[in-house]
Amino acid sequence: MTEDSKISGESKMDSQIKTDPVKEGMEKPIDLDDVLVNELGAFGLFQLRNILLVALPIIASAFMSEYIFSAAALPHRCQIPECGEYGKDFKYDTEWVLDAIPATSSGFASCERFAPRGGNGSLDVCPADLFDQQNTIPCDGYVYGRDNSVVYDFDLGCQEWLRALAGTLNSVGTLLVLPITGYISDKYGRRMALVISVFNLALFGLIRAFSVNYAMYLALQLLQTTLGAGTFSSSYIFAAELVGPQYRVITSAWSSSMFAVGQVVVGAIAWGVQPWRYMIMTLHIPCFLIIIYFWILSESVRWLLSKQKYAEARAVLEKVAKVNKTYISEKSLEGLLNPPPPPIAPDETNMIKAIIKSPVLLRRVCTTPIWWITTTLVYYGLSINSASLSDTIYLNYILICAIEIPGFITAVLILNRIGRKATLSSGYMLSAACNIAFAFIPTNLNVLRLIIYLLGKFGISVVMTSMYLFTSELYPTQYRHTLLAFSSMIGRIGSICAPLTPALMVYWEGIPSMIFGVMGLLSGLLVLTQPETFGTKMPDTLAEAEALGTPESKLPSH
Repeated sequence: MTEDSKISGESKMDSQIKTDPVKEGMEKPIDLDDVLVNELGAFGLFQLRNILLVALPIIASAFMSEYIFSAAALPHRCQIPECGEYGKDFKYDTEWVLDAIPATSSGFASCERFAPRGGNGSLDVCPADLFDQQNTIPCDGYVYGRDNSVVYDFDLGCQEWLRALAGTLNSVGTLLVLPITGYISDKYGRRMALVISVFNLALFGLIRAFSVNYAMYLALQLLQTTLGAGTFSSSYIFAAELVGPQYRVITSAWSSSMFAVGQVVVGAIAWGVQPWRYMIMTLHIPCFLIIIYFWILSESVRWLLSKQKYAEARAVLEKVAKVNKTYISEKSLEGLLNPPPPPIAPDETNMIKAIIKSPVLLRRVCTTPIWWITTTLVYYGLSINSASLSDTIYLNYILICAIEIPGFITAVLILNRIGRKATLSSGYMLSAACNIAFAFIPTNLNVLRLIIYLLGKFGISVVMTSMYLFTSELYPTQYRHTLLAFSSMIGRIGSICAPLTPALMVYWEGIPSMIFGVMGLLSGLLVLTQPETFGTKMPDTLAEAEALGTPESKLPSH
């Protein structure tokens, strides 16, 4: 979601537009950002309380990724009825298994067995002469190495693509949720959108723990994300909409870090509560408590002002001043509560014509979605594939998610030092190099494999935090919202495909890593084709966007 899908493109875009320079010769209207910086406080106790409170729903929003464990692949082999196995509750690695099942580099085959010749053995003695070791046949039934997954309960052995569908539907739901959450948020408020999203997340997650078949599990997975995945974006808006412009990058990194903490919690709970049904219940039942936020959180001032609910907006602004021990002048209140008429929205038909007529803008519109596809594919793909690193799947997942936090912090520290292009391109290249190298590291070098894998996730985490900012700075104000949303929507292709990549390991274990590496390399090179936006004016017009990278686009030095 940091779905991407995770941070609302609209709220980030809003924060960028607020910092756009005002045209020369026009009187600047009173702006909430100016009031925050000059009077209320850009980051006071009120804002601190808000971001601490929304940390809980952000953490909870990561719980929808528990399918990585509840629908995890399990070691399995063919059931051998000739030797007394008439079900799946038998010892997985028996002494006679290689007499009945072909050997492979990783032990023995998962989806085929030797053809029977006739005769019967027992669970203790199953001689090789019962089988024709020159011929193999597909499995009729399966014996599993573990039972803590839907694969065991619903007998999904050797149906890898069907198993991976759980993750794909999860990502499809995050795409379907955008118009739903957006409608609720715009019509009924950010607070209502947050509470409804959290309630749906908890409710459908809890019901899914009682799935009686895989179809029900998948349907509830799709419903949960379609109706509950707005939890992150709704929470992020509360964190970001009332801090000053200079604190928005840090707030974004904080929100992304809390999502990473939520993923770590998922790994820890899955490790401690092995039965998948109890694990899902343990994660989702406490989420119902977040419903009380409807009475704890104050509604977003920006939403109240946009809906002309001026009495409520005044009350919240005065509350902010009281908690922060600051003030808000009557002149500022008058300016905020009696704003000038909004500008006319740009005609989207004209936008399409402008893109076609502008080679510069057309190249950007074709380039930025590739960055988004790569970022979501690699970011989610590395988390999902971490379960196959070694037998310590829970620790692997926790480490892979925890490494995101220093990645987010690094992005904050270097974005305004080395620039946007260098940050993004370096992040892509580091991740690409690590993924390509990982594909060829022998499986017995577990520590080296883990280090390289973690570095790959670190690199793409740097990109995840930086990508929103760089993309929004490349487009002019009049088209920024639409084109940023377009890039984000196309980027969902990556998150939808990511859960399917483990299924490719059947053909070669290095295929997912090579895909991540090649896509990262491509995106890292494509970043270099765009102008640097650090230290430049935020473009208002198409002409200013086309001029990015020229001396005229630079901000005056002080």
